[in-house]
Amino acid sequence: MTREKPSFRDELEQLEAIVRQLEDPDVDLDRALELFEEGVRRLKVARTLLEQSELTVKRVLQDADGTIRTDELER
Repeated sequence: MTREKPSFRDELEQLEAIVRQLEDPDVDLDRALELFEEGVRRLKVARTLLEQSELTVKRVLQDADGTIRTDELER
């Protein structure tokens, strides 16, 4: 089974959902900790996706001959 690459938008939507759940005054401590851990994981993914996008933009802008390269970034 192949896993679809996460999108920045999806990660942000999930982070917003986590924040809404954490804001619930009735959430218990164990659930809050689980949500917090998931939020940290999703934040790391979102940050990585954003960094990759920024690198792509820089590479396009810095391409000397004006062509747009679409090859995958190597990390």
